[in-house]
Amino acid sequence: MEIKYDSVYYSYRENTALEKLVLEDINLDIKENKINGIVGKSGSGKTTFLELLNILLLPTLGTIKIGDYQIEKKCKIININNLRVELGYVFGNPKHQFFLSTVKEEIAFGMKQFSYKLDQIEKRISDALNLVGLDDSYLEKDPKKLSSGEMRKVAIASVLAFNPKILIFDEPTVGLDSISEKSFLKMLKMLKNKYHKTIIIVTHDMNMIHKIADYLFVFHEGKKVLEGTKYEVFNHELLEQYEIVRPAIMEFSHQVLKKKGIKLGYRDDVNDLIKDIYRHVS
Repeated sequence: MEIKYDSVYYSYRENTALEKLVLEDINLDIKENKINGIVGKSGSGKTTFLELLNILLLPTLGTIKIGDYQIEKKCKIININNLRVELGYVFGNPKHQFFLSTVKEEIAFGMKQFSYKLDQIEKRISDALNLVGLDDSYLEKDPKKLSSGEMRKVAIASVLAFNPKILIFDEPTVGLDSISEKSFLKMLKMLKNKYHKTIIIVTHDMNMIHKIADYLFVFHEGKKVLEGTKYEVFNHELLEQYEIVRPAIMEFSHQVLKKKGIKLGYRDDVNDLIKDIYRHVS
């Protein structure tokens, strides 16, 4: 499903006299069936970008195309549920996503809004829990009383259950331990490769997004200032100007090249980097 931002602006009035510009002239195409990272410092416009994509806000100017839908300031979307069922949005804070008393009810809620049949709902709940590494023993638990990592998994399961084409994650690994994060990233790769999902991740975690992203967009002060593969973006000469910290594994290779003149190459996995170092010193 195509997602295209065409000269999109968003602003709001802080008071009767002053209008605050949050996004300015955003032009981009989300890469279909890929993992897209949206990065930038706090206040760069990332959250507003997501709210526009999820039709929680409408652009002040410009057009957002999502599949066959055109989202504009004065548009009236007919059968909005037909669009929303294609957009799975996992909140940055899972507690903001929960308002029912059991995990089962939370996961079932979205499917009921989209008129899934009862026998489908039961199976999809169980399948969604299994995908995130939880089992049916969680069904009757209160999601708000789970650990932060478990809450995040339930939030993801509640989105996966209705099988959207586009998965949108806001800071998805906050609260996950290293084992859970590794499992989550493995799941994302599976959803992309096996089920051909388009995935969008907004994050401050450069080490995580470096491991998983196919393509990156950098936002700074309301503008999209860079885009490209993770290697193109993280090696860009203006990276520091936009207050983006290079991932540790790439920074190490960068410093070795700069100080020792040894080109190790850029790796996604530290074990591969260690092998490169060993080859150079042996």
